[in-house]
Amino acid sequence: MTDSSALDPEDRKIVTLARSARARNGVPEGAAVRDETGRTYVAGTVALDSLKLSALQTAVAMAVASGATSLEAAAVVTEADTASDADRAAVRDLGGAETPVLVAGFDGTVRTTVTAG
Repeated sequence: MTDSSALDPEDRKIVTLARSARARNGVPEGAAVRDETGRTYVAGTVALDSLKLSALQTAVAMAVASGATSLEAAAVVTEADTASDADRAAVRDLGGAETPVLVAGFDGTVRTTVTAG
């Protein structure tokens, strides 16, 4: 487990945003990404009959749709122990293999940090 209070303030911010997106929308996961200019994109799980995206995939898609060309960091609040391969691939596509992905529990405690690669 990572001491969330020891996180960089900008990383703590995306974890907090991801947590609030999950709670506000009543979805299984919340996520946030930070682009190369410091802008953040926040999303929850999308579960439509015709479209299913994880929260992190949705946040990456929002960043791309808004013109982001790179990612500095990503965070996902989930019950899973780590970010899924599909989530890491989405982050890697925009941010590169070394982009950190913070994986936090529902209480906002970061359990692990993995790279997108």
